[in-house]
Amino acid sequence: MLNQKPAFFAKNLSLVIAILIIFGCAAIQKPQGGPRDLTPPKLLKATPANMTRNFNAKEVNLEFDEFFKLTNTYQEITMSPTPEKAPEYNANRRTLQIKFKDTLQKNTTYVINFGKAIQDVNESNVLKNFTYVFSTGPHIDSLSMSGSVINSTTQEREKDATVMIFPISQDSLLFGKKKPSIFATTDSSGNFSLNNLHEGTYRIYALKEASPNKIFDNDKELIAFSKKPIVLTKDSSNIRLALFQQIPNKFRVEKKFGTDGVLALNFNKRLASPSVKIIYPPALNDQKIVEIAKTKDTATVYMKNMDWDSISVAVFDNNKVLDTIYQRKQKKESFTRNLGFKYGINRDNRLKPGMDLSITANLPIASYEQGLMILKEDSTTIQNFTITKDTASTRTVYLKYRFRPGRKYQLTLNEDAFTDIYGDKNKRAGVNFEGDKQENYSQLTLKVTVPEPDKSYVVELLDDQKNLLRSDPITSSTSIIYKNYLTGKYRIRVVYDNNKNGRWDSGNVKQQQQPENIWLYDKELTLRPNWESEEPLAIPQEQVTL
Repeated sequence: MLNQKPAFFAKNLSLVIAILIIFGCAAIQKPQGGPRDLTPPKLLKATPANMTRNFNAKEVNLEFDEFFKLTNTYQEITMSPTPEKAPEYNANRRTLQIKFKDTLQKNTTYVINFGKAIQDVNESNVLKNFTYVFSTGPHIDSLSMSGSVINSTTQEREKDATVMIFPISQDSLLFGKKKPSIFATTDSSGNFSLNNLHEGTYRIYALKEASPNKIFDNDKELIAFSKKPIVLTKDSSNIRLALFQQIPNKFRVEKKFGTDGVLALNFNKRLASPSVKIIYPPALNDQKIVEIAKTKDTATVYMKNMDWDSISVAVFDNNKVLDTIYQRKQKKESFTRNLGFKYGINRDNRLKPGMDLSITANLPIASYEQGLMILKEDSTTIQNFTITKDTASTRTVYLKYRFRPGRKYQLTLNEDAFTDIYGDKNKRAGVNFEGDKQENYSQLTLKVTVPEPDKSYVVELLDDQKNLLRSDPITSSTSIIYKNYLTGKYRIRVVYDNNKNGRWDSGNVKQQQQPENIWLYDKELTLRPNWESEEPLAIPQEQVTL
């Protein structure tokens, strides 16, 4: 027995070590997760080399450091000058093969711009503004253009905008019809650079579009241009392009006839003095209700009498007919309506001191029953409130009461409290809110100095979400007082109102009309509780866009 014990322990010790080795090995795993790959493919080798002179090859091979894919190949990739037969692009694992199908011109610099076509396989990281350059002669064109692109209205740098140039001899033939052969995409700071350019005279544009065809073919796209052509004899820098949504050349109306029987008309541009008339059936015109948006680019038409199978509606501006639209329906067609409400309180559910509570329905109101409305103040029912109609809107009424700061209110609109023009009645609704305190509001006096007294300006107040709160046209140095504004952060924007119409006007490429310039005050203004403050605002001289 004494001789067996060491053998027994040795046997079991070997077993334990074997188990530990097995489980220890099983626990060793490749690390999971980790930071996301944000790096696009990188060129390792080009054959022939990039920037080759006296080029005479029939194909080019580009080797990258990782697997990649080509996206929108023949939309994104361009070759300048453009050959009659486009090259063939073949991606295979890490290598891109370019086969030329046409004879190359002698003594010419060629630039192949890949746009956003090259992306890695896993994360689709884009290799932006990658170019392959070569010359069939002893010289490579080396001139460049560089600058920045901003948004006209926000004055912020615009990333991922396409900056393009056309030789002036081809500008009218190509712009808006074919994609450019020379272009670059702005970086995250809105900067661009166009390189390996030949001497010549060019037109330059910037385009921010939803569909990446690099053609300005939609009025909703943002466009920028320079009035003056660029004569390129040396490097050109500090080019500034301001994007804008242009004023359409032709007026159009988009209509939407909802399941509630309301006709919504959307104009493709703002009008000066819009109006709407029902041409047929003529009897409908006198009983219609039309609401024109403050922006004067939409109109909503409510018709109490829905006993018709077709109508004709004309849109006017300054009493001149611009367009006529038609709408059909089944004569006895039924509609679904739900009478709902919005209330005149802020996003914190507070009512501004000294204000009545506005109640705005989604449909015009025909009548209301005050007895079916219950108002409570700190759980106590209030009797001495009144309801009055808004003389400027058929959808709004005001609940008048001496609301007290810091008190909590509950408004209940019982069923049938309101009836719309179609005879529909509301379901039970209501809102809880609080009477706001005066100390939560401030007063700001803006002491404005203008650079040129004979010109017009529009001073605009924006909230921290860049929403326009107030607009004040001025023609001379003055003080603008903002009373009872909530404490918080605000910005000031100034429009150089060249046509003196009291608002910002956009531009038009075809008419060579630039948008009106905007200056954004770089200081953020902070309004503190129960505080009156003054801020000097010296408007700078207008920076004219070329």
